[in-house]
Amino acid sequence: MATVSFHLKRPDAVIPTAIVALVTFDRQRVKVYSGLSILPKQWVKDEQRAKLKGYPQNGAVNDALDLLEERLLTYYDQQRALGLLPTPEALRGLAEPEAPTAPVAARKSFADHYSEWVKLTLAKGKVGTARAGNTTLRHLKDFEQATGYAVDFDTITPVFADAYTSYLLGPANLTDNTIAKHIDRLRRFMRFATERGYTTARGWEKMKWKRQEPDIMTLTTEEVEALEGLELPAGSYLDNARALFLLSCYTGLRYSDLVSIRPEHVRGNTLRITTQKTRETVSIPLQARALLIVTRYLAGGVRLISNQKLNNYLKELGQLAQIDSPIEIIKYRGGNRSSQTMAKWEKLGCHTGRRTFVTLSLEKGLRPELIMKITGHRTWRAFQRYVNITEQTVEREFAKAYEMPELLKVAR
Repeated sequence: MATVSFHLKRPDAVIPTAIVALVTFDRQRVKVYSGLSILPKQWVKDEQRAKLKGYPQNGAVNDALDLLEERLLTYYDQQRALGLLPTPEALRGLAEPEAPTAPVAARKSFADHYSEWVKLTLAKGKVGTARAGNTTLRHLKDFEQATGYAVDFDTITPVFADAYTSYLLGPANLTDNTIAKHIDRLRRFMRFATERGYTTARGWEKMKWKRQEPDIMTLTTEEVEALEGLELPAGSYLDNARALFLLSCYTGLRYSDLVSIRPEHVRGNTLRITTQKTRETVSIPLQARALLIVTRYLAGGVRLISNQKLNNYLKELGQLAQIDSPIEIIKYRGGNRSSQTMAKWEKLGCHTGRRTFVTLSLEKGLRPELIMKITGHRTWRAFQRYVNITEQTVEREFAKAYEMPELLKVAR
């Protein structure tokens, strides 16, 4: 395992001094010049980062150090996976050659800063979030080209929000919930830019768009059993996809966490993992079926595939398992409701597994706060979006509570 620490070349200097990275691995230590310099009085030794209070331009320095650390550790992991040790020359080649000589905000455009924010998100391992960020940037560029509205820090105001959301509703043909996500993402970037000192504009704080909570689709216990019972050729692409999906149903893991499981995460019958999206460390008890898949996964018996391929294969699996009960898909555009009825398997996707875990765990009697501890949900509001108590469950629990055997028979 490798570690990276940052130090000043001359901590007692009265002029800017070089920031040096020390990469320690396998009883070796390699000194890597980061290409960055800073006044020692602006350096926080215990945090190994530049001081931000009173020096907003140092946010760019810390971001560069975060990226360098990520590059160094990623390269080390790649080399070890090949059975090699990284050479000092290769590690040094990963550093930027020179420190910026002027504040980043003075040289970069709005789009440049936005791309920097996405890159930092990716460096933290949040691949899905970074991909969504790029989608928002694409919509902003398309909006600029279509309307001639110059998107910049100072032009992101409520007037901009009116024009932008009209574009997203019209030419882009997005739903209210998707628009709300794009607006929220843009607000988060603007908050990031404000904290870094890139802008002092505040008009963005008034941007908003109403989110319409969608119906949650989950599988029932019987539908999960139907997937489990499918006879599939061992090791086939559908068998592989089923294993990944069922593991999500048994553990509540997101796709990004499913593909990140390592041997060190398994401790007996517990999976302890830091989630990619929120960086929450969760401990998940592994029931026998889950432990079986995890063991097979770590032995190389389950192959990693892309989220998109997994979603496509799940629709095949759902059709084979006859998960075809009709569901109503409701969408809102500008507050206007539209609906469409389709077979359940047509909407089956990887995230259905996480929602299924939450709903079935509640149906089995687990307390909500316990499930939230397992899934890493921080708020009840966020957790509620994963809950889908079915009509059958309502009838069954009602019949038990009020001793109505005739209703209990129907509910089963």
